[in-house]
Amino acid sequence: MKLVIIEPLGVEEELLLRMAREALGPEVELTYYGNRTTDPAELIARGREADVIAVSNLPLGAEVIAGFEKLRLLTVAFTGVDHIALEACRARDIAVCNCAGYSTAAVADLVFGLLISLYRNICPCEQRCRSGGTKDGLIGFELEGKRFGVVGTGAIGSRVAAIARAFGCEVLAYSRTERPLEGVRYTDLDTLLSTCDIVSLHTPLNEQTRGLINAQRLALMKPTAVLINTARGPVVDSAALAEALNRGALGGACLDVFDIEPPLDPADPLLKAKNTLVTPHIAFATKEALIKRAAILFENVAAFRRGTPQNCV
Repeated sequence: MKLVIIEPLGVEEELLLRMAREALGPEVELTYYGNRTTDPAELIARGREADVIAVSNLPLGAEVIAGFEKLRLLTVAFTGVDHIALEACRARDIAVCNCAGYSTAAVADLVFGLLISLYRNICPCEQRCRSGGTKDGLIGFELEGKRFGVVGTGAIGSRVAAIARAFGCEVLAYSRTERPLEGVRYTDLDTLLSTCDIVSLHTPLNEQTRGLINAQRLALMKPTAVLINTARGPVVDSAALAEALNRGALGGACLDVFDIEPPLDPADPLLKAKNTLVTPHIAFATKEALIKRAAILFENVAAFRRGTPQNCV
């Protein structure tokens, strides 16, 4: 079996290859590409002979999938797979699996890092302090006593809900699948949006969630509310969000994801929107999470070889 890691996975190469050897043994021939390309011809050349291809968040369209002539398994070192031409994979009976769960702690950590930074004006305070200024005009807010809404209570959303409760928040949730979560009350989406001080999004991107938070739903939110998106950019109508922020209809936004992968166009309206804290899709990117991700990826390959595929999508 030939495994091609078609792009870097964020783990030091020596460690990554050692993990692969320990998980898969010498029977698997491994090729690792330490540089990223989006050129379809180069991607096809890299994966043409592969039985298994590992990819992170690099988009793989139908044209590229068609060029992977021997491909049997595509293992995605990511939770979401909306960047993969899944229909092209199904047409060829190519199995696709992901690495769900690797970034649960990392993403939840960033949610509260962003929120506290916005609530306590940490970025402007840091700049003010360095320039000899004071806290004047930069008084912030506490999390305790706030109503915190979680949209999507999978692994990440559930962890966010638990942390919010630890901060003393009242937690409401909306999710396609409800699960018993201590101290969490499920409600409909409109009620959550209209009553919560903070709303954190944790849904996958699909036809049901694309544009889920649109102009009409943003209009339901309190003018002091904060929207946090560490899920997928297109879950939110970005133009409507920027407009709501700039006219003061929303208190703030914390965004790690956008309509496209960073780098962003400098003209993107969200980059100039009021009371907005942005990061370049880093929620998953901790050393610990990337090592967990690599371990799950190699476990996926090992399970496929055993005839018991796991984490299939």
